[in-house]
Amino acid sequence: MSEWVAISPDVRLGENVKLSKFINLYGCEVGDETKIGAFVEIQKNAVVGKRCKISSHTFICEGVTIEDNVFVGHGVTFTNDSYPRSTTPEGDLKTERDWNVEPTLVKKGASIGSGATILPNLIIGENALVGAGSVVTRDVPAGAIVAGNPARIQRFLTPADPEW
Repeated sequence: MSEWVAISPDVRLGENVKLSKFINLYGCEVGDETKIGAFVEIQKNAVVGKRCKISSHTFICEGVTIEDNVFVGHGVTFTNDSYPRSTTPEGDLKTERDWNVEPTLVKKGASIGSGATILPNLIIGENALVGAGSVVTRDVPAGAIVAGNPARIQRFLTPADPEW
């Protein structure tokens, strides 16, 4: 590893993982043959499957699970708290003990376009496509193409479609 790659000792990397410079990985798992672009952060308790491509400037937070063969475009942001606050009701700065991580699941074969924001507590279905710049606020069914803010279903793919 070079001096420009920050990988904590608790990271589990699969075989033949390709890592760009300027990344920050800690407490996460990355599957075989996955490629991680520059300026990507993957937090603890996040899982990225096999043969995924995580493009530059992407943030994958705690509680996110990405299954195999998923494409994540540039600058995608995952979130894990529906109602984030910096302080408790008493006015104290929140700590990890005050945090309730909300999960997100991206099923195998899905693609998420550049600049998308993925809110927590949802599932992006198998082979679904999320359009660039979309804000995903609810579950995306398998094979759906969604776009917009909030992301809405545009149409469905079938196994006969080349994008499937």
